[in-house]
Amino acid sequence: MITDSFDGKSPAKINPIVNTDAPKAEAVIFSFSYVIEKHVLENYDCEKIGELKMAHGPTSVHIFEHHGRKYGFCRTWVGAPACIGVLEEIRELLNVNKIIHFGGAGCLDKEIARGKVMIPTEAYRDEGTSYHYAPASDYIRIKNAGIVAEFMEKNRIPYVLGKTWTTDGFYRETLNSFEKRKAEGCISVEMEGSAVQAVCDFRGLEVYMFFTGGDLLDAPEWTARLEEGQVKDTQHDSGHFDIALALAEYVAKL
Repeated sequence: MITDSFDGKSPAKINPIVNTDAPKAEAVIFSFSYVIEKHVLENYDCEKIGELKMAHGPTSVHIFEHHGRKYGFCRTWVGAPACIGVLEEIRELLNVNKIIHFGGAGCLDKEIARGKVMIPTEAYRDEGTSYHYAPASDYIRIKNAGIVAEFMEKNRIPYVLGKTWTTDGFYRETLNSFEKRKAEGCISVEMEGSAVQAVCDFRGLEVYMFFTGGDLLDAPEWTARLEEGQVKDTQHDSGHFDIALALAEYVAKL
């Protein structure tokens, strides 16, 4: 069975490089948004410390100082395997063990407004990557959800807690699957969360995760809930990077 892929008894044939002499950062912020990447490079004094070489082109890794501490930034890629490739390789260029993971997610509850911050507590493993990093299970616990919620509370940022549905097949989010996941308490659907948590657990890293509520599945027909060219209240909204950076500062002190 594909879900029996986890092998915790023998070494991998290929292993990522961990460079402890790389520039040290309190945390690294991952964003999927090219708009956020542009915002960061234009508004922070970023130093490019290297590139991750990939078939579709290089992925730049930057470091910058904010309030006396250094943080990393990298635009990651959509989908569990691509996102995990960046996560596995980032420590060759950056000495870091805390990851701020944020991006857009579909919404499974019509009562949750577009742009609302959603904090996942567990992730349904409807993708393949996580089964190579953790024994099979339906859900994986997002272990730092409580810390992220505590941060939101202290900063008076409205949020919603709930499970997330991580899937490889966003064009196969069928009605029956949607109803099952919603009945189990899922409030969001995205493509990386369960895999990111599984890799961080396996590698001994800490991930702090939140999503921006986007398109709506909880309706007679799917709706994007945004106007053409809209940035506000989307994952491209720089206000959500501000939240991610403030969260990075918060966990740096833990």
